[in-house]
Amino acid sequence: MGLNNSSCRSIHDAGDLIYDAGTYISPSVPQKGVSFLKLLANTLAYFKSTNRILQTLHHLLPVDCQQNSTSSDFNNPDVMNQLAAKLGLSPELQFYDVYSLDDPSQLTHIPRPALALLVIIPLTPAWDQSRKAEDANKEEPYPGSGRPDEPVIWFKQTIGHACGSIGLLHSVINGPAVDFITPGSDLETIRNLAIPLDMNKRAKMLYNNEAFEVAHKSVEQTGESDANLMDERDGGHFVSFVKSGGKLWELEGSRKGPLERGDLAENEDVLSPRALDMGIRRIIKLNADEGGSLLFSCIALARKA
Repeated sequence: MGLNNSSCRSIHDAGDLIYDAGTYISPSVPQKGVSFLKLLANTLAYFKSTNRILQTLHHLLPVDCQQNSTSSDFNNPDVMNQLAAKLGLSPELQFYDVYSLDDPSQLTHIPRPALALLVIIPLTPAWDQSRKAEDANKEEPYPGSGRPDEPVIWFKQTIGHACGSIGLLHSVINGPAVDFITPGSDLETIRNLAIPLDMNKRAKMLYNNEAFEVAHKSVEQTGESDANLMDERDGGHFVSFVKSGGKLWELEGSRKGPLERGDLAENEDVLSPRALDMGIRRIIKLNADEGGSLLFSCIALARKA
């Protein structure tokens, strides 16, 4: 199962009830049972007070979209929603937890179409080998940046510890999400400045953009655990999958450019079976073929329910 914020708030409430039960419980209950209840309540209270319960529980509990494996990191929709709002994305859109890639009943909380899928994935040996082979013959620097026919806006990441912020940027300035950028916002300014620039100038523009830096750091300051979600210090790579021009695009700042993964029909979004097969499931299969599993976490961008 996956856990969202409302689930964890329920856990917090349960902790309070458990503690009360441990305090007023009948003397006929064995003392060991009372001690356990109080220990559980105190543990939950600790997690609540330090704002770590969400991340820790995702390390302990299996999530369906991780193919029955525990997550190596946690892709937090609340953190991404805060950052998107600070940059100027309309409140009509928000990020949602993705609980399963295989069970449609666990995706019903996400309004469709989904506009972007943001995944944090560890760099496994199989995926690393595939990436190197795929990038080996690509022209560098990427020649598509700044061209009038550029299909998606892609940023080469040169900012340290900003993998999550770059992933969010790729998700909200491409595809249908563009229509939800607030006019006059920092997000609109960044996008307009980026469009005519080549790869290196575009990266430099973002590196020197004060509004982007302020927004990123403000999210970092929301708490230690949240700050760790925004970078790849633990080996996680934030990959954005977006639909633009009828095609699925894979966008990541540490690659040599955007990657076109294939055609999508008009009625297919980034959570459609075809998009998942060309995107995240392709990476899952790479690891499965080598006898390994993939630990990952994913969120989707869609209209607010």
